[in-house]
Amino acid sequence: MPTFRRSLFAAICFIAFIFLIRSSRPAEVPGAPGYQPVQEIFSEEQDRLLHPKKKSKARQQQTLSYGTAPLRERLRYQFPYDLRSRFPAYIWQTWKYAPSSIWFGDSLRAAEASWTELHPGFTHEVISDDTQRHLIQYLYGSLPDVFEAYDALPLAVMKADFFRYLVLLARGGIYSDIDTIALKPAPYWLPDELDRSKVGFVVGIEADPDRPDWHEWYSRRIQFCQWTIVSKPGHPILRDMVAYITEETLRMKRAGILKVGKMDKTVMEFTGPGAWTDAIFRYFNNPEYFHILPGEKNITYEDFSGQTTHRKMGDAVVLPITSFSPGVGQMGAEDIDHPMAFVKHNFDGMVTLSPE
Repeated sequence: MPTFRRSLFAAICFIAFIFLIRSSRPAEVPGAPGYQPVQEIFSEEQDRLLHPKKKSKARQQQTLSYGTAPLRERLRYQFPYDLRSRFPAYIWQTWKYAPSSIWFGDSLRAAEASWTELHPGFTHEVISDDTQRHLIQYLYGSLPDVFEAYDALPLAVMKADFFRYLVLLARGGIYSDIDTIALKPAPYWLPDELDRSKVGFVVGIEADPDRPDWHEWYSRRIQFCQWTIVSKPGHPILRDMVAYITEETLRMKRAGILKVGKMDKTVMEFTGPGAWTDAIFRYFNNPEYFHILPGEKNITYEDFSGQTTHRKMGDAVVLPITSFSPGVGQMGAEDIDHPMAFVKHNFDGMVTLSPE
């Protein structure tokens, strides 16, 4: 019996020692040019993952009032962000029909197959329209207002936009449009010297129109790509985007204007690249995630115009226009054989702007 007690006491001491060592280790959040990292940015979420039985007073209060908490807080709670985790090996795509259907167009098969061929260790899912609604209902069952917003969107293109943010927030991985061709495996999209445990989000530049009439062709002077996105689950940019679309959708629904021809926002500014680009810039200029020193200017399009290689901003990496838009023949984009060319967009699978 004394031997058992001594063994039990030694085990308890060892566990307590490990607990103290791990809990004293600071969360690593990468910095960015002109910024000082906020070390405690994800500390509560990281602490919850390391010590699942431990609950702070704020967490206890949030649990008690979960149903009435602000949407962004409920999304944070439901899909915590763990920067130090691996990028999930998922590839998400959507189309009207599954690849097994005879209605899946032959023109899309080579593009769809390129993702499977270059990513043999990944789970590659093409979610059909019939399945998409059920998947969102499953993933967001505890957030009924999010599913209500998704279900209420009047255009297929809006639902396709919303789906990519929703599935990446909940599960992470890669989202890419069905008409994109993978040119290089995703593990090679970031340089070897870049620590993946300090990167949680990867996005490419879609447009960099250095011309006086740029606003006639694009919604923003620098426009970020949304046809291919890489993220770890729970990233704050996706959380912000999901909350924004949900809130705007339900606002218009209650006002009776969530109908084709009556909405007070265009697709571009509601679910598309304009709104997406704004969400990314909000993150880069958010004092919750970066210490912005007095007198420093905001991050703007000027910080990315003319970019030709990777640019790291905090835990996000911005790729140049060549990476996801090679071969377009403008705005500085190189051809598909360039070392920085990773994904080619054929623009064959565009969702039509028509009611479902």
